[in-house]
Amino acid sequence: MSRETAVPADPVGGDQGRAQRAAALKFALMGLSGASIEWYDFFLYATAAALVFPTVFFPATLSPLLAQLASFSTFAVGFVARPVGAVVFGHMGDRLGRKTAFAVALVMMGAATTLIGVLPSYQTAGFFSPLALVLLRLTQGLAVGGQWGGATLLATENAPKSRRGLYGGIAQAGVPVGVVMANLAFLAANGSMSAQAFVAFGWRIPFLLSLVLVGLGLYIHLRTQDTAAYRRLQQSKPTEAVSIPSRRAAHSPVLEALRLYPGLILVAAGVYVPATLSFYILITYVVAYGTSSAGLQLTRSTMLTAVLIANVARLPVDVLSGSLSDRYGRRRILLIGTALMGIWAFILFPLIETRSLLWITVAIGVGSWLVSTMYGPLAAMFAELFSTRVRYSAVSLAFQTGAIVGGGLAPVIATGLYARFHNNLWISVYMAAACLMSLVCASTLKETRNMDLAL
Repeated sequence: MSRETAVPADPVGGDQGRAQRAAALKFALMGLSGASIEWYDFFLYATAAALVFPTVFFPATLSPLLAQLASFSTFAVGFVARPVGAVVFGHMGDRLGRKTAFAVALVMMGAATTLIGVLPSYQTAGFFSPLALVLLRLTQGLAVGGQWGGATLLATENAPKSRRGLYGGIAQAGVPVGVVMANLAFLAANGSMSAQAFVAFGWRIPFLLSLVLVGLGLYIHLRTQDTAAYRRLQQSKPTEAVSIPSRRAAHSPVLEALRLYPGLILVAAGVYVPATLSFYILITYVVAYGTSSAGLQLTRSTMLTAVLIANVARLPVDVLSGSLSDRYGRRRILLIGTALMGIWAFILFPLIETRSLLWITVAIGVGSWLVSTMYGPLAAMFAELFSTRVRYSAVSLAFQTGAIVGGGLAPVIATGLYARFHNNLWISVYMAAACLMSLVCASTLKETRNMDLAL
């Protein structure tokens, strides 16, 4: 458990308090903008992996099932790189500042996404195409491994303690914003041309748009200073002696984080698993299942529209659940969302299998709300679990470890389970089991909402 001490609610009031809250909101919106752009890039790949990559980047001799599994496997590769990104950008964020690490991750992500948009197809370049796709997906994984810590710490380290969950939830809303942006881009491209033209070149347009968004994100982030907690840490270094037993650990925030919090990082990762697992089932596997010949054989527009509406409806829930965690506690809100998600897993697929746009949207929408209930409080909770000098490294390691276990393999495992059993019941069992594991992990944590973000 974090060694930081509990203190009462923020004492600052009047003009000073209003100025503090305004500055905190500015940082939270910066985190939201940067996270939205990064997640737009990351989720473009998820949607394309479900809809077009099996045709574009893999041999026509593969069966539809094998091509889909191969496409989802390249999607999973990005998650393998995320813990490496957490190490690299965690070190950078703890040594050079949250803002610097976040900006570098933003550029790396944008470059990889843009290059995916100009990759030749398998028919043109043979095995070079899937190989290059995997390398660029690895680059995306490295970048996203560093962005979450930057976005959430920009929000939470500048927030008044009594509103840390609220502002963290605003930054967390970058996920549904990214999903909405990615799906709007694909819907616009898909709706403006024939199916043949979309597969031939239309899918590339949303990837190329990333270059413009990254330029906008960098403009916003390079015009501001670093977080208050990080600046206090830097100011304390000349006068404060920090006892660290090894010289190597002193030069590596990642090693120090692993030395100080090995069990806590793993427990935090376990808490996050069902949120990311359920999320990628909802935005990736469900889309592939709905549009594939082995699934419901619905149109791309039907499934993308359902995902789009569900994530627009999800937007306020990230913020609301973060705010509720300020009042009722991070752990309580998280436990409620996780338990309800375990139940909803068994309602999800019967609704989707009605083939009705309304019920498909309800199925994905309620599932997305419950994901937000788990996800919204995590920014504040993770920041409060770890000390400032290793916080970027520790929260990134916890988040990305949970992501690779829960999110990266979820579409592959779900596709394999459906191929083996020819129904979705065991996918629901898989989701519920992840929720149960998270409930066990969360029950071992103490409440953190009154923790001070001390040095």
